[in-house]
Amino acid sequence: MIVYGKNVISQLENDPSAVEELYVSSTLKDREFRKKAEALNLPVVEVPRSRLDQLTGGAAHNGVAARVREIPTYSLETLLQKKKNAKGFYIALDGIQDPHNLGAILRTADCAGADGVIITRHHSASLTPAAVKASTGAAYTVPVAVVTNLSQALKSLKDQGYWIAGTDMKDARDYRDGMYEEPTVLVIGSEGKGISPLVKKQCDYIVTLPMHGSVTSLNASVTAAILMYEVEAARRGR
Repeated sequence: MIVYGKNVISQLENDPSAVEELYVSSTLKDREFRKKAEALNLPVVEVPRSRLDQLTGGAAHNGVAARVREIPTYSLETLLQKKKNAKGFYIALDGIQDPHNLGAILRTADCAGADGVIITRHHSASLTPAAVKASTGAAYTVPVAVVTNLSQALKSLKDQGYWIAGTDMKDARDYRDGMYEEPTVLVIGSEGKGISPLVKKQCDYIVTLPMHGSVTSLNASVTAAILMYEVEAARRGR
């Protein structure tokens, strides 16, 4: 996999062995970055900017790209074994298809201290280079589980004591009234259709964010960010 951007590369400091080859623009003047790469003993290759454009498909790479090992994903069972919080906290994505939304959600999940993100194998954004860049490296720090059937995965989590909190506009309580002190899974619906009916049936309760303007919804990653920090605040005792 090719990843790009200085923030992503900086996150690889924790695991420099993941970098197979680091490509740096011959015109890059960031001496501090070059020193950091040398200190980590990364295999640096200077290339013309046109080569970086080719490697990244014309994306905004900031003069840096790297060929890295594929980011591992996990089964649901393995993800649960990796939890850091005594009362687990996960984000399940129901059909999020924009890799930038996935990356932004991973970034907030890292900042808010979530234990992991659950995505579906089909009809969902995956850990593409665009998602990795949008995550600013959090794709390497937040474990991701890939499941075939999200509804069944949520049922399994309920059986293990997790409360499933969905997001929707109908039949919902205010997002500040969630039971977030309990083991929690936040379910974020797709950009266009929201949570699917089968997934909604598995939710113990639904929360919504009040909309006071002419716009009736927020971007999925923004909604996820607000809710993640509401969980963090509830567990911190505000």
